[in-house]
Amino acid sequence: MANLKGKVAIVTGAGHGIGREIALSLARNGAEVVVTDVTDAIFEVGKQIEALGSKALPIKCDVTELEQAQDVEEKVIGKYERIDILVNNAGIYPQKAFLDMTADDWNKVLRVNLNGVFHCTKAVIPKMVKQRYGKIVNIASIAGAVVGFQNLTHYSASKAAIAGFTKSLALEVAQYGINVNAVAPGPIDVGDMTTNTEMYKQIIKVIPAGRMGRPIDIANLVVFLVSDESNFITGQCIVSDGGYTLP
Repeated sequence: MANLKGKVAIVTGAGHGIGREIALSLARNGAEVVVTDVTDAIFEVGKQIEALGSKALPIKCDVTELEQAQDVEEKVIGKYERIDILVNNAGIYPQKAFLDMTADDWNKVLRVNLNGVFHCTKAVIPKMVKQRYGKIVNIASIAGAVVGFQNLTHYSASKAAIAGFTKSLALEVAQYGINVNAVAPGPIDVGDMTTNTEMYKQIIKVIPAGRMGRPIDIANLVVFLVSDESNFITGQCIVSDGGYTLP
């Protein structure tokens, strides 16, 4: 268990899947969690956090809009007067062959996956600089950051960019006591796959750990990276894939 008591965390894309599990795990470790997403699912996640004995603040937010990210920051500062943790998790994963991809397809993925990270980070970083403390974790992917996948050119480009963003920002803000890291998940079962399908079985065959990843696997790593136990780690993109990308 990490000691996050008294810490205020913002998690984007917290309505489902990995983001939801990150929000719950932060709460289990004592953080007060601001859950954001474009859907009403955040209100149920907020109730689940409250049931754990922690405090939650659900705020609907479209990360593609800088003004909405700034509005979240203002509401959080108004309520808590500080922001200790930002987890940039919001993202979309549409598959499409590059030859069929339109400019709209490309821009939609970049707006959510990459611009969203910029917007939310831009909104909270001045407060972190002022308080001379902050933990930022960006959810990248093995796609783009480590390996390539067919039909995911736009997604891979966005996630590779997040890895580069993480390294450069970490250099700029280390002097202010701010750690910036990324997590690159491998195949994660978020409950939307049928486990007896041939595709599922094929994926497991090439994962040395012998199973798909689970949201809690990523959440546990995020909890470590936002805790003070990771104070000497910054600018890293840490792979969590059960050995999938090992040569």
